[in-house]
Amino acid sequence: MSDNCKVTFRKDGNKTTVDAKSGETFLEIANENDIPMDNACGGNGVCTTCMIKVKDGDVSEMTEKEEMMGLDTESPEIRLGCQAKANGDCDVEIAY
Repeated sequence: MSDNCKVTFRKDGNKTTVDAKSGETFLEIANENDIPMDNACGGNGVCTTCMIKVKDGDVSEMTEKEEMMGLDTESPEIRLGCQAKANGDCDVEIAY
């Protein structure tokens, strides 16, 4: 895992690529770069409003909070932006 990575966020046909630190959550990366991502619970993993779809890249394993919120381990591309971490270059779509 390198220290830095590039993360591409997609939403409504728009795409923004930013530099990020490996190991940060997608919500942290979005907030640091003024990319709007809903997070009704403040990033605590209890609301699912920050849902993302991982299109490509090196992403952390699904967390216990994500499993408790009903995310399917058989569909690992659907993740919570506040829980999933970029471990390397990634391409994600913001669901809401």
